[in-house]
Amino acid sequence: MSISPRIPSLIPESAPFTPEQRVWLNGLFAGMISLDESVTPLSNAEAAKLLSDVVAPAAEEDDGAPWHDPAMPLPDRMKLAEGKPLPRRMMAAMAQQDCSQCGYNCKDYADALFSKKELRLNLCVPGGKDTARMLKNLYAELGAPAPAPAEAAPAPAPISAPGRSRDNPAIATFVSRRRLNKEGSAKDTWHIEFDLSDSGLDYEVGDSFGVYPANDGALVDAVIAALDAPPDFPIGGRTLREVLTDGVSLSPAPDMLFQFISYLTGGERKKKAQALADGKDPDGDAATLDVLAALQKFPGIRPDPEAFIEALDPLQPRVYSISSSLKCNPGRVSLTVDAVRYEVDKRIRLGVASTFLAGRVQPGDQIRVYVQKAQHFALPADPNKPIVMIGPGTGLAPFRAFLQERQATKAPGPNWLYFGHQRSDYDFFYEDELKEMRKSGLLTRLTLAWSRDGKDKIYVQHRMRDDGRDLWEWLSKGAHIYVCGDALRMAKDVERALIDIVAEHGKRSPEDAARYVAELKKNDRYQADVY
Repeated sequence: MSISPRIPSLIPESAPFTPEQRVWLNGLFAGMISLDESVTPLSNAEAAKLLSDVVAPAAEEDDGAPWHDPAMPLPDRMKLAEGKPLPRRMMAAMAQQDCSQCGYNCKDYADALFSKKELRLNLCVPGGKDTARMLKNLYAELGAPAPAPAEAAPAPAPISAPGRSRDNPAIATFVSRRRLNKEGSAKDTWHIEFDLSDSGLDYEVGDSFGVYPANDGALVDAVIAALDAPPDFPIGGRTLREVLTDGVSLSPAPDMLFQFISYLTGGERKKKAQALADGKDPDGDAATLDVLAALQKFPGIRPDPEAFIEALDPLQPRVYSISSSLKCNPGRVSLTVDAVRYEVDKRIRLGVASTFLAGRVQPGDQIRVYVQKAQHFALPADPNKPIVMIGPGTGLAPFRAFLQERQATKAPGPNWLYFGHQRSDYDFFYEDELKEMRKSGLLTRLTLAWSRDGKDKIYVQHRMRDDGRDLWEWLSKGAHIYVCGDALRMAKDVERALIDIVAEHGKRSPEDAARYVAELKKNDRYQADVY
């Protein structure tokens, strides 16, 4: 039997396959059909069904599997994802479920990599080098080497409106910052405001705000000194200092930098640089090496500045939960930001965007920004529904926005907020606002947890257990549960507490309680914004 001429067209040109994969699949179909000479040529409907049956695993939908858990270590996620189609294993490599800092949700980023519509393997900001390395290994399964940095540069012009994606930011004006901790706090948290009046941007509560920061000037100076290069060295129409300030990431040091360093040195130093490029840790310090520390580890290499810049990753935007409602703050957006500082080898390291917002940017400065629409984090459509919001620390941010929105819209549904931090005297963010909301009745309940006020550390999950009977009553009345904050500890502890509450007060087995909470998630009655 000759192969029907219609067989090669079974795989449409728009399908997410390389030419080699398309040829292979067409050959597979041809072989399947030619096994029996009595088989008649396929109709269009039959061809579509056969294609669907065979390639459906490649387009498998998100099934809520545990390997999507952002608190799970990468090796454990990859172990659980074994046997899944390649796009889903790529998705498992991503460190924070649908944070959207890459400009996609995780599934769409994985699918774009699989179809080769996206060539950048290093967009997962929370995953950093570990995710980029795993994606590089997975990409090899497509039968092609991982794209080089030059190939991976974004090529097409953005088609979204300004400020609606990371690839086409708008300009907003920085207005002000106000410290939320009182003197004596161990933390440094700021209320940040931007003016959107001339940006053309709006947003909904639950959305996030992307900010393009600039690196610390002292760090830039130190890198230039380590390079022993002139700060005005020309690079692509800009100076070396300008590119180091807002064009490239200076932390952590990427694998490509160590590969580049290995070309410039020899002997044991070459071996160490190559080992670091391969993801190994010859001296036990790989996790602490930012760009400056990498240059200091291999002093005297004197690279060409332009080649050095090409070995670095682009400076990525950072995304923060919006802590305001436009209905209460026309033309404004606010954020709640912890300034990150920590010491490594007697040098203070700085969170790039957090310390930019907390100190380096000045009122009136024009900043590149964008609004990242929420995937599954929004108030219930029915304003009568009760809501329970659990947000310790900066996790309070979206719930301040939720409360402002419910106030502005006069939503009649009850509101219960759990907030916690270290010390009540120093770390009660937006204290006056929240107490006024409680006094007015907008906040039906306000439950507080302070981990450093007494000998016992009290966290929000402990308060939830104390309130278990009442929480179950709220759930029975259709309450929506929201969690925002730390994925590694808090979010998992909160979910465990909720399952135990359902088991105890809902008179269910632990297994049935877990299924109940899973159903809440499936029906968007349990939503999390965790990081």
